[in-house]
Amino acid sequence: MRDLDKALADIVAIRSQIAAGTAFRGYGPATMAATGAVALVTAILQFWLIGDPTSEPLGFFLGWFAAATLSGLMIWTEMRARSRRHHSGLADAMIHQAIEQFLPAGVAGVLLAVVMWKFASEALWLLPGLWQILVSLGIFASVRSLPRSVAFAGAWYFMSGFAVVVLASRTHMLSPWTMGLPFVIGQSVMAAILYFASGDNDVED
Repeated sequence: MRDLDKALADIVAIRSQIAAGTAFRGYGPATMAATGAVALVTAILQFWLIGDPTSEPLGFFLGWFAAATLSGLMIWTEMRARSRRHHSGLADAMIHQAIEQFLPAGVAGVLLAVVMWKFASEALWLLPGLWQILVSLGIFASVRSLPRSVAFAGAWYFMSGFAVVVLASRTHMLSPWTMGLPFVIGQSVMAAILYFASGDNDVED
């Protein structure tokens, strides 16, 4: 049994190493573009339905939480299908690796929102910019298994996050456009990069 367990552990380790050195093709450009459309629709609806987001932060952030959840489900569904098609036996390991790379940023974003809501509600205007910075860190963490040019999308979210913080610092107000427009542009950039990526030649070794 010990030999069998060791052999199985070795197989898992080998599969993990192969997955770590393989370009992940689970993200599709159409779905990335669709998540940008979700951000745009969310911003428009909030602009129409929420007169003053600063005085209604719960509605504002619940709307974006719903948008993020919908976008995550869309990406997850396509990721599973594309991984099965492109990576076959390595699909589960590739998906696990992709989630592992982005998970810290995602968890930090959720916990940051909860902590600020509970203990620093007067600083909630910072959250849209901070979320964008965390998204950029998640993208940079994923660059090894994605096209190198994905770093441009990470750089966009990094710069837009700080720009949103600077702009919001003047009024300390929430706006659907400081969330919507950066994500529309960022997801569109991601979609374009994935569409034009040239495969292994555009992925780090």
